[in-house]
Amino acid sequence: MNSARDFPDDAAVLSQRLGERVRSARAARAMTMKQLAAESGISLPYLSRVERGDGNVSIAVLHRLAGALNVSTDALLSDHDRYGVDYALIIEVLKRQSPESLRNIRSWLVSHHERQVQAGGTPHRIALIGLRGAGKSTLGPALAQSLDMPFVELNAQVIQAAGMSINEVFSIYGQAGYRRLERQCLEQVIAQYPRVVLATGGGIVAEPATYELLLHSFFTLWLHATPEVHFRRVMAQHDVRIATPQLRDEAMSNIVSALAARRDLYALAQGDIDTTGLSIQAVRDAALQRITEHAFSTEKGFSS
Repeated sequence: MNSARDFPDDAAVLSQRLGERVRSARAARAMTMKQLAAESGISLPYLSRVERGDGNVSIAVLHRLAGALNVSTDALLSDHDRYGVDYALIIEVLKRQSPESLRNIRSWLVSHHERQVQAGGTPHRIALIGLRGAGKSTLGPALAQSLDMPFVELNAQVIQAAGMSINEVFSIYGQAGYRRLERQCLEQVIAQYPRVVLATGGGIVAEPATYELLLHSFFTLWLHATPEVHFRRVMAQHDVRIATPQLRDEAMSNIVSALAARRDLYALAQGDIDTTGLSIQAVRDAALQRITEHAFSTEKGFSS
């Protein structure tokens, strides 16, 4: 595993990709390099270096190129070409949809995938998501025992794969390195466990590709509570990072802001449980009920 700073060629790869995108977009519009230089206000020699992948392009230059080519800046940097022309057209269709339509489209895609999976006889995998202190590690073993499934903590898989603690992973490899390893470990869990209850890290929902894989491969349950309850549960774990009053205030603030930032993402889960004031047995029973309701609605979908 590597961090962003361990990839000295990343900038070069990005520059090459940008050059290829600019050349391709210019060719598709039958524009000469001279025309593009004039319309973008970029000198011809500099534009030539950009297209060769030699230019150290600023955000302003990128914006001017995108404007002259009538494409988004993302289109000039992404690697979407590997998905084919349909992908680009689908993206444009989605851009025209309302938020409600996008939710319906995503819901249909997830439902369609689930029916395909269940039709193939693959047993359910269940993933627990939510902030730290939501009760994932407590509910997980109890729920797995009730369902006669193995229980796996994704962070434990990351620790095992990295050979070091989570804090050390972040310290040495950074956020990006941790997220890459988290994705790899999730893929390994999917490959290894046809039936499993999985407890995930709180930030997994902020990584779109990883979260999409989770939503499509698992029945997801969002466990949540009030910020005060989250805080008390974290404190009960005797975390040295919040040992002083100042750090405790900061920890509470972080819980509130993280919950606000991730709420809409967590809400994409197929089910949710407010664990505030509930015993572990009550949370387990609520989880089993959500799973049963989901199975019934899926079976009803098959017969309709």
